[in-house]
Amino acid sequence: MKKTFQMLIITSVIFLMTTNFALAHQYPDKVVEKLGTGLANAVTGVAEIPKTITIVGNKDGVIHGMTIGFITGIANAVGRSLSGAFDIATFLIPTTPLVKPAYIWDDFSRETTFVEAKMR
Repeated sequence: MKKTFQMLIITSVIFLMTTNFALAHQYPDKVVEKLGTGLANAVTGVAEIPKTITIVGNKDGVIHGMTIGFITGIANAVGRSLSGAFDIATFLIPTTPLVKPAYIWDDFSRETTFVEAKMR
């Protein structure tokens, strides 16, 4: 019984180690990608203002775009910049981006949304 239990423990440890080794080669790529995303979002956050003005203006009219779009754009700019700063500060922990689309230039005609971070 004791021998069987020891073999079960050893097998479990080996299994857990091999799955971590299998994912370890992806870690540097994810870390670099998160750092790049963070830098891009921290720098390009201000571009959310004209982007949101354009999206809201096309959808609801020019006056609405210049007022609500401007205010929403400022909020999105602050959110994207802070999301970028957060990604820079925590780039060693690979998570999904907090902002969708991940880069402002990915889909310039899509409204920005903020989501919950998940481990990659």
